[in-house]
Amino acid sequence: MQRLCVMGLGYIGLPAAAMLASRGHSVIGCDTDLGVVAAVAAGQAHFREPDLDMLLAAAVTTGRLTAQAVPAPADVFVIAVPTPLGAGNRPDLSCVEAATDAIAPFLAPGNLVILESTCPVGTTEALAGRLAAARPDLCFPSRGGAAPPGCVHLAHCPERVLPGSMLRELVANDRIIGGLTPACAERARALYAGFVTGRCWLTDSRTAELAKLAENAFRDLNIAFANELAGICRGLEVDPWAAIALANRHPRVSILRPGPGVGGHCIAVDPWFLAEAAPDHSPLIRTARAVNEARPGQVVAEIRALAPPGATVACLGLTYKADVEDLRASPALAIAEALSREGTRRVLCCDPMLRALPPPLAGRAGVALVQPEAALAEAVVLAILVPHAAFRALPRAAFAGRLVVDAVGLLQPA
Repeated sequence: MQRLCVMGLGYIGLPAAAMLASRGHSVIGCDTDLGVVAAVAAGQAHFREPDLDMLLAAAVTTGRLTAQAVPAPADVFVIAVPTPLGAGNRPDLSCVEAATDAIAPFLAPGNLVILESTCPVGTTEALAGRLAAARPDLCFPSRGGAAPPGCVHLAHCPERVLPGSMLRELVANDRIIGGLTPACAERARALYAGFVTGRCWLTDSRTAELAKLAENAFRDLNIAFANELAGICRGLEVDPWAAIALANRHPRVSILRPGPGVGGHCIAVDPWFLAEAAPDHSPLIRTARAVNEARPGQVVAEIRALAPPGATVACLGLTYKADVEDLRASPALAIAEALSREGTRRVLCCDPMLRALPPPLAGRAGVALVQPEAALAEAVVLAILVPHAAFRALPRAAFAGRLVVDAVGLLQPA
């Protein structure tokens, strides 16, 4: 068993820390948010995820997992911090750089540093260079070369989990492990093999970084095609859901479902990492981003066309996907916010995953968080923005004869 230090206790770092602790490792979880540190130290997750509270409570109770604001000496350091978009859709690596600087004083010969954060190609190499500059007394490998004896090993192992199924996917999914050297990759594989039942695929760090970005760009492109196709259908007075369902009867066709846009921490962000790295070779990626980024505005226009000023609109769903509380880059939230900013309509927000209105809407005049029954009773226009299970369970008769903008196809026949 090893001593690990996990930098970042968010949606990726916290499940990983709890899972590693459950496998007998001694884990120190670090986060700059003192509220997060306090919650984890008390054995409580600061976001909802099935079974995470149980796993976390057990890890804390047994003393296998502790939480603090600063790192400490360890055998393995795992960096799992956010990599959001900055100005001009360029990657903001400030959190990765800060975490790297924080662990530098605690590194020792033979340590392993794993970067789980999704990042532009070349980031793992840059991380090694940053650590080498901070610790000239230590030895760091170069990409593709041999790992010198006693060096600090570095690898990129991108996360591959879905909110709502994190713990299951953390164990069951295949993992890509890209080392600066083959020896680095093998060191990281030995750690992940302790809890991953899927296959661990070894490669170099650059290939691992690109593969992760390719996965999310693939999803973004295919969602954009579905959204563009739905727009074509509406212009031609064709039911997009029926047309897509029939097209998918072809054995080699699998068109995704249209929606109000793309959200979350990956698909709406990661394609830009590729586009910015190779602007002359990524016109398709940029076009897909433009298509999906335009969707919330198009949905707002559809709602406006049905709801005159002074009307009450119900936004059914605010999170970025069904049955999770995650609001990051949520197109549904963007739609509700755009309607509320106009100040000409009453906006009722309904989301079974939320206990209160999020900051962009909280305290804004004319906006309220209500239960589904109130939304159905009071709204002139019903905008279905997220297909939560609670909304799927509503009787279809409640929508009959109503003005409805169904952005997710919830009312379509199965």
